[in-house]
Amino acid sequence: MEQNDLSRYHRQYLFHKIGLDGQKKISKSRVTLIGCGALGTVIASALVRGGVGFIRIVDRDFIELNNLQRQVLFDEEDIRQGLPKAIAAKQKLERVNHQVEIEAVVADANYTNIESLIEGADLVMDGSDNFEIRYVINDACVKAGIPWVYGGCVGDAGLSMVVIPKKTPCLACLFQSEPPPELSPSCDTAGIISPIVNIVASLQVTEALKILMGKTDQILPGLYSYNVWTRAAHSFGTNAERDPNCPVCQKGIYEYLKGEKGVRTTALCGRNAVQISRDRAITIDFSVIADKLKGVGTVSFNNFMLKLTLKESGSDFEITLFPDGRAIIKGTSDIPRAKSIYSKYISV
Repeated sequence: MEQNDLSRYHRQYLFHKIGLDGQKKISKSRVTLIGCGALGTVIASALVRGGVGFIRIVDRDFIELNNLQRQVLFDEEDIRQGLPKAIAAKQKLERVNHQVEIEAVVADANYTNIESLIEGADLVMDGSDNFEIRYVINDACVKAGIPWVYGGCVGDAGLSMVVIPKKTPCLACLFQSEPPPELSPSCDTAGIISPIVNIVASLQVTEALKILMGKTDQILPGLYSYNVWTRAAHSFGTNAERDPNCPVCQKGIYEYLKGEKGVRTTALCGRNAVQISRDRAITIDFSVIADKLKGVGTVSFNNFMLKLTLKESGSDFEITLFPDGRAIIKGTSDIPRAKSIYSKYISV
């Protein structure tokens, strides 16, 4: 099969809203995917099978057994080989479609590297697992003028939204700040069922195809919410205008991109621990956090701190959380690993 042979996509471009011209645009497009977990694997699979020209897959993590319930590109052999998610995804997808150029980046996407990761992309897809990186993506994409598609899900519910810089509200227009930990459950604390993952990722990819074909007038505006268990669906802000006071898309103030907002990390010398601090003090309700974590490990708290001990990937960790959101992750000196644990269980 020749590299420029589009016949494999015939069923896709036979759909009249895509057509052959639309397929040609898709096949010349470049996408950066941040995160290759539950949402990311479905997104990557759909885009590669749909013939996107180039996809850069960025993920910091390795595959664990509990990922296989919902992360569709991986299998038990990947775990036995100890493969990073980005590498395993690249290997699988290259066997699916050799026409697509796939770049695997094993890295923690953050404010120090996000601009280089999205450089040259026509679109950025969100497959991440925490709000901080989404604000970093939002800052970087608005600054660079690159559209991006937000997605998130936990339990049986999910959200999706398209951001077209200078045309639609950005993430900061709708959510001025990150939700507090007790109000932002993660799949590691609240669980998740795979059908909602597939639905949200499919919604993201559908909007992505519209953007890659240049049909931004056909995107669904606002924030879309869907509950797969009850089939309840809601759209928010479909007629919303950009916030005239938004610091990001109106004033060009990129605090997350500059590292002025978000968590701060410090490896604690000789203690096999990492301290994580927030950019601003918050007040945490330990009783709510403890209830959320009771199925994860052993939890205890008093007026001054909360302690969670747990086992993950065969290693023991202890999280000590303080009322202002500061935490010490004991059991690792690896900062990306500590950030991953913090985002999973404390949910920034």
